[in-house]
Amino acid sequence: MNNRLELSKLKIGEKIPDWQLEPVFEKSMPSLKDFEWKPLLILFFSLGCPGCLGRAIPYANRIVFENGDKINVIGIHTNFEGIDFTIQQFLNAQKEFHIRFPFYKDFNYDTTFLNYGAGGTPHWVLVDREGIVVYSIFGSDPNNALLRLDYLINELILDI
Repeated sequence: MNNRLELSKLKIGEKIPDWQLEPVFEKSMPSLKDFEWKPLLILFFSLGCPGCLGRAIPYANRIVFENGDKINVIGIHTNFEGIDFTIQQFLNAQKEFHIRFPFYKDFNYDTTFLNYGAGGTPHWVLVDREGIVVYSIFGSDPNNALLRLDYLINELILDI
């Protein structure tokens, strides 16, 4: 697919570009190297997004619960509306939604979101264990985005 505005640095079949993240709870920030040798599922989400809270976060939790030893999952809280969420709101969400994966804030609300060409929230990026982008999809429909992710994740972790 041709990106006429060249907004996205993310390209299927190529190495995943670096991200820019800010801490939510942790003091140190992960690098992509921290997630090498296992596939990586990235979830761009927002606490203000009903589809994120109702379907995407539970799906990511399930992936961690069922396959956490075979795949890394990370959340990037993005907010293209520019609304600040407090640490207490993040703590409340972590508890209420039983978030089982580490998550960070996107730099300047949406820098990585834009660099990765995300279409909204939730948006998913799946990376193989060599750091190559396998798939990128917007949405949380169980019969579309989540079903496709299930198939691809199962293929990536088959021999792990």
